[in-house]
Amino acid sequence: MFKKDSLPLGMLYGCIAPAIAWVVFGYILHDEVVLLDKPAMPYLVAIVLNLLLLRYVFKKDMGKTANGIMIVTFTFMLLVFMFKMHIR
Repeated sequence: MFKKDSLPLGMLYGCIAPAIAWVVFGYILHDEVVLLDKPAMPYLVAIVLNLLLLRYVFKKDMGKTANGIMIVTFTFMLLVFMFKMHIR
């Protein structure tokens, strides 16, 4: 279905950690858990996991897959800051 090094595969890989964070903290825990007094912390952890995955994929010389992960990670990062981060 996907080539080993492709943009759609990278976008799929990039969606895994944010999707898990969204399901766990949005539906299972119902936003009851606030880590370090920051409501967006679980999503920021998902972003860090994506960046670690991005580093691994770059070391494997899979540039198109890395671009897909990068697109999803930065899009997700913008969405987290727009919807979860509030100025107090």
